[in-house]
Amino acid sequence: MTFRQRREKLRSVLAGSSCIRPGSVYDAISIRIAEDIGFEIGMFGGSIASLAVLGDPDIALITLTELAEQMRRMSRAAQLPVLVDADHGYGNALNVRRTVQELEAAGAAGLTIEDTLLPQAFGEAKTQLISLQEGVGKMKAALDGRGDPSLVIMGRTGAASISSLDDAIARAKAYEASGVDALFFTGIKSRAELEALSAATRLPIVLGGTPEEINEPDYLAPLRVRIALQGHAPLAAATQAVYETLKALREGTPPKQLKGLASPELTNQVTRDAAVKGRVADFLGLKR
Repeated sequence: MTFRQRREKLRSVLAGSSCIRPGSVYDAISIRIAEDIGFEIGMFGGSIASLAVLGDPDIALITLTELAEQMRRMSRAAQLPVLVDADHGYGNALNVRRTVQELEAAGAAGLTIEDTLLPQAFGEAKTQLISLQEGVGKMKAALDGRGDPSLVIMGRTGAASISSLDDAIARAKAYEASGVDALFFTGIKSRAELEALSAATRLPIVLGGTPEEINEPDYLAPLRVRIALQGHAPLAAATQAVYETLKALREGTPPKQLKGLASPELTNQVTRDAAVKGRVADFLGLKR
C-alpha cells in the first residue's frame, strides 16, 4: 500500500458515519501488531513518542528529526495508516511547514498541529495557548507545506479546558476556515461542551481522552466524531512486562520458567519470518 493509499484510507474514516478507536503505536513491532489485529488506523502520540524514543515524559524534548525517523521506521514495517501528534509543529509557523514536509516524507497518513504554547514558558505553571491569529498562521503554513493533497492536516486545540469553551469554538471555527481537514479537541469534559463544538463547526472531529459519559461511539458518531482516542495502554503494558521479566531474571528465575513471553509463532508473525525466508530463498539462493 502506497503512502497515498494509506492517507486515502484515513480520509475514508473521516468521511464515514461511524466513530472508531485507533490503535496506539510507537515502533515497528507495535504497528505490526495493530495492523494484524485489524485496527483501521494507528495513533502515534507525542507523549508516547517521547517515552519510546527518549524515555522522557511529555515536556516537548523530542525533536522533529527524532519523531520523523520513528515514523519512518513504522512506515517501513507496516502499511497501517498512522495519525501523528506533531505537537506545536516544533516552533513557529515556518517550523510547522517543515514539520509537515518531514512527516509526509516519513509516511504519515495525517498529523495534528496544536495551539498550545510549547515548550512551557519560564515561570508559568499552567498550560498556555498561543494567540488565535498565530494558530491560524500555523494551520495555513501546515497546508502550504503539504506536497501530497491526500495528507490529512488536523487543527488541534485544548482551549476548552485551558481558556474557555467560547475560545475553543472561536479557534475551531477559525481553523476550519483556514482549510484544515478535521478538528482535534482535547480537554472536553461534558456532553454539552462537545455538542456546542459540533454545532458550531462542520468538519470531522477527533477527540482526545474524554470522561466516560461521552465515551460511547454510538453517542459520538452523530456528532461527527470519527476518531476517539482511548489512551496509550500498549506502551504501559510493554513497560510492565519488561520490568517484570528483567526483575524475575535478576532474582534468579530461569529463562524457561518466565511467564507472559511471546510464543515462537507470534514472534515469527510480527517479524514477518515467512516473508523474510522467502526473500532469502529468492535472492540468496538458499533453500526454504
